Amino acid sequence: MTSGAEVRRELSGTPWEEATGSAGAVAVGGLVLVSGRMPVPEEGAVAGAGEPYEQTAGALRDAVAALEPFGLAAEDVVRTRVYLSHARDADEAGRAHREVLGHVRPALTMVVVAGFTDSRVLVEVEIEAHAGGRDARVHTAPAASDAADSDQSDQHTQPDQPAAASDPAGPADAADPAAPGEPGAPA
Repeated sequence: MTSGAEVRRELSGTPWEEATGSAGAVAVGGLVLVSGRMPVPEEGAVAGAGEPYEQTAGALRDAVAALEPFGLAAEDVVRTRVYLSHARDADEAGRAHREVLGHVRPALTMVVVAGFTDSRVLVEVEIEAHAGGRDARVHTAPAASDAADSDQSDQHTQPDQPAAASDPAGPADAADPAAPGEPGAPA
């Protein structure tokens, strides 16, 4: 990618995006990358607590919903990554993936990780989608005249900004310490 590549960013409005300087989804040409999605908290509780199938299905549905502002849907997903905190959850996560995206059959990578920023989370997913011959950067972007007519353009959309040169995986040494009582937690 060149430094002058046009990029469209969609913010989901989570505090995490503001704290880390990231976006919920980014489009470059026909490719849309959706940031890692975890089970959405429900009033302080993690959705599907203790249930890898429920957490995976919910996170995948949330990731697919992040494609909508770009005019894309589940059928446009070409790659998924499923991060698990326990290898024992692979079958249940795979079953949820098959339920949500099996009709599409995207490339899938499943990886076991040391943990997540919330110790109740068992699963995080990322997806990549492709618009085929369409350009997802501008597929649903309002015309300049439309933006001038409205009080304020969509505060969650940041179109046509140059891509920042950074490692999309983030710093390798940014692991959070384990929560108290978990293996590896400070004494």
